[in-house]
Amino acid sequence: MSGPYAADRLVALVDAILQRSGSSAEEAAIVAANLVDSDATGHASHGVCQIAVYTKSLELGHLQPNRHARVVRDEAPFLVVDGEVGYGQVIAREATDLAIARAKAGGACVLALRNAHHIGRVGSYGEQCIAAGAIGVFFVNVVSRPLAAPHGGGRPRLGTNPICIAVPATPGHPPFLLDFATSAVAANKCRVAAASGKEVADGLLIDERGAPTRDPGVMFRDPTGAILPFGGHKGYGLALACEILAGALAGGLPALPENLRPGRVVNNALAFLIDPARVAESGGDVENGNWQALTDAVLDHIQDTPPVPGGDGVLVPGGPERRSRALAAERGIALDPDTVRALHGIGGALGLDVPAFLVA
Repeated sequence: MSGPYAADRLVALVDAILQRSGSSAEEAAIVAANLVDSDATGHASHGVCQIAVYTKSLELGHLQPNRHARVVRDEAPFLVVDGEVGYGQVIAREATDLAIARAKAGGACVLALRNAHHIGRVGSYGEQCIAAGAIGVFFVNVVSRPLAAPHGGGRPRLGTNPICIAVPATPGHPPFLLDFATSAVAANKCRVAAASGKEVADGLLIDERGAPTRDPGVMFRDPTGAILPFGGHKGYGLALACEILAGALAGGLPALPENLRPGRVVNNALAFLIDPARVAESGGDVENGNWQALTDAVLDHIQDTPPVPGGDGVLVPGGPERRSRALAAERGIALDPDTVRALHGIGGALGLDVPAFLVA
């Protein structure tokens, strides 16, 4: 790993790269902040490393700068938005804002987001919902090089297909933010391990013959290996649900062979946004059925669980990201060597003094 780098310096560099690559100042600011925050929250697979992917997508015409969320259908509670393969961080942010407004007005919104370039860390849109006091549930598919094998299968057929569930803070606890890929490991973690000459843990990968392997390099050879779904048939079932709900239903673009293009990355999503005040009582206490008091009671009970010997206790989803952000603010953000080389190469080719950006 290289660095650590101050977050604001990384944002400034990525912002400059994006602007010189054709993005407006507004778009560059949104995308740069999103990528760096993904690194800060501990999700490097959706962070600054993606600049190399975006640069290639721009060259191939698979990513169009300065696009905005285009409303295709707006019939409460349904909202359908097309991203016109614009930067997903902009498209998904705008689509989520539109859906929040409709959920606040009518109690709920079913958002279908289609044809957006890579939207990055889905948890960031869950955080948008949280900030607005709404509950958000997101199913996302990935139309790109298949990475994950279905349970019982020996070849990759699915993307890492993430799911996110976001619940606003309660009086006794910070927000609940569950955000996970349905694959057992992120592809970028395999890339970092391969570049470092390290093996991965057992039970994560299979090689091109379908045999178990700890060699992350199998994901970057032709023919490739595959990442296994987390939790066996359960994670596979969730990944397949994302493909049906987000890909086939919401986006009309499942990850079938005829939809795959070299260097193409498209996300589609089906999201459910709910105003909790329309569902449950907002006043009173546990005995009166107040959802916030009941949620606090549940979380108190769970976190009161005695830890396993030598363990750190029970975490609630969202906690690791908050802790990672705090550490990044204190210590800076480390990047893997491949990402640092990519920043120097891409930024230098655009005429930027990359070392000057990265010096605190």
